[in-house]
Amino acid sequence: MRISVKGRYALAAVIVIADRQASGANVTVGSISTELGISKIYLEQVFAQLKKTGLLTSTKGPKGGYQFARPATAITAWEVLSALEVSFADKTEDTVGDADPGIEMALREKVYEPIDAALEAALSGVTVQDLYDYTLSQRTEQSYMMGL
Repeated sequence: MRISVKGRYALAAVIVIADRQASGANVTVGSISTELGISKIYLEQVFAQLKKTGLLTSTKGPKGGYQFARPATAITAWEVLSALEVSFADKTEDTVGDADPGIEMALREKVYEPIDAALEAALSGVTVQDLYDYTLSQRTEQSYMMGL
């Protein structure tokens, strides 16, 4: 399975938002772009889609930016990726169709559907808060190892 660049950027961006949300600050696309070295124009597309699907809210003005629409503990990696990964919602097309319905059903029920269900279950079990907490633990561990 491959996650697109948009999907990967979205996951990284929501971790930054979780970091900033603790202080109640709005997060701008520009600040994330600078911090992560990601194209601002590309991130704007990502944020527009996350807002459209109801994961983010935005505020206009000098102190404007984005925040989560729900707590980071209530937003899953599945939701973030599903907002951007069109292929996650697509069902696998027929392989042989009417030529051999038995093969078609075997593939669908024994391969395609279990893969789809496992992917959704795995990603639904990871919240943005989990990603943020893990990021913090890695930063702490790296600081300790480097003697900082």
